[in-house]
Amino acid sequence: MRTRSASRRIRIGTSGWVYGPWHGPFYPRDLRRGGELEYLSSRLGSAEINASFYSLQRPEHYRRWAEQTPDDFLFAVKGSRFITHMKKLRDAETPLANFFASGVLALGPKLGPLLWQLPPSLPFDADRLAEFFRLLPRSTGAAADLAARHDERLAGRALTETDADRPIRHALEVRHPSFAAPEPVELLRDHDIGLVVADAAGDWPHLEDVTSDFVYLRFHGAEELYASGYTGEDLDRWANLIRSWHEGESPRTPHTVAPPAPKTKGRDVYAYFDNDVKAHAPEDALALAERCA
Repeated sequence: MRTRSASRRIRIGTSGWVYGPWHGPFYPRDLRRGGELEYLSSRLGSAEINASFYSLQRPEHYRRWAEQTPDDFLFAVKGSRFITHMKKLRDAETPLANFFASGVLALGPKLGPLLWQLPPSLPFDADRLAEFFRLLPRSTGAAADLAARHDERLAGRALTETDADRPIRHALEVRHPSFAAPEPVELLRDHDIGLVVADAAGDWPHLEDVTSDFVYLRFHGAEELYASGYTGEDLDRWANLIRSWHEGESPRTPHTVAPPAPKTKGRDVYAYFDNDVKAHAPEDALALAERCA
């Protein structure tokens, strides 16, 4: 697994930021339309871009998001569902080129990890995954080279340059029970892909094995998917675990299925709340960030 000299950080945020029910409980009721990201980034240090999952965005969208946030803010970017859910990771080179050409590199130094969310119907297939992992660019320079191979759908609207060559991290969220075994964990370690720790009210595998030099968490709801919040006791438990990962530990838990990763000098941790109903996500994110400060 790669090591980096930069200081390790814990970044906590939300999955997306434009939700009507958040106005009042979290956003001021008189907040202007389009001001949500600026407000959220004044209180939290990161956010997932979800729009990129549903459709190819444009460079100007990514530039605008970067401009609306503080210098030390970081975005995780959710990979295209065309790649994960429609192509199911097969024949992915051109779709990946289109995805990176759509403007991802316009985030510059605010580009954080790439999230690839698999559908619940896709079981573990070592060959399929390894083939996909080999296509993934591991730096913004490699991503720019890949983006230059986009097809005609991106003609006239592609961004195929980067302002600097920086490492790119990739995380995989699995949703089929066949992934809850040592072999998938070891495959991700071999390819330096982060295994997403997904807390999803028991609907999908909840795995806490460390597979890279960072840890990526998604909180979908403690008891009801997308709807329920987290108690103070829940958040205390998660904060303790996050601090252990951040300090380089790989604790065994009821949700680890493989031998622990070696101890390191520290890891970056990214955590995002996706329980957006009733504005639980931003409030839980703030509460967890306070515990991890």
